[in-house]
Formats: sequence, structure tokens, C-alpha cells
Amino acid sequence: MLHIINKSPFQTSTLDTCLRMAQAGNAVLFIEDGIYAATAGSAAESRVRQACTTLKVYALQADMDARGVTGKLIDGVTLVDYGGFVDLAVGHKTSHSWL
Repeated sequence: MLHIINKSPFQTSTLDTCLRMAQAGNAVLFIEDGIYAATAGSAAESRVRQACTTLKVYALQADMDARGVTGKLIDGVTLVDYGGFVDLAVGHKTSHSWL
């Protein structure tokens, strides 16, 4: 399953709920303000680093670039472009957008 998070971890508990429900081998993609979870030094960093041990974790590069935080990407999180986003969606039988 592909889990898509678009909300900041500082606005909602979406990240925590998603990580509780995600199963080993699932993928998580951070987009829009959700990318703040994938930045080093954030309050969510330890949770995302832990998630990287059992999940495939991605962040949309265009959203990281737009917010000026690409250089703060957490090790273990893979940047994808829009084509990569499409590949992730096509490559998973199901996806869930966490709102």
C-alpha cells in the first residue's frame, strides 16, 4: 500500500495515525506540507527515521524545493519527482491519502 501524507505533522496527528496503521513493506509519500515530516531537525524526525527501518519513505522533490528544505532531507527518505509519484501510485495495488 502507498500512504500519501499531505498535512504538516505540526497541524494534525495524521503522521502518527498513518505510521500506526502502515505495515512493513508499505510505502509512505510526503507531499505538500507533509514534507515537513521528512526534514532533519523537526519534531517528527525520530518517528520518520524509525519508519524508514520498515517502510519505504519518499518525499516529493518539487514540494521540498518550493519550501526551501531540500537540503534538510532525512537520510533514508528518497526524493521523487512527479514521474516518480506516478510510478509509486501505479506500482501499488492500493493507496490511501491521509487527510
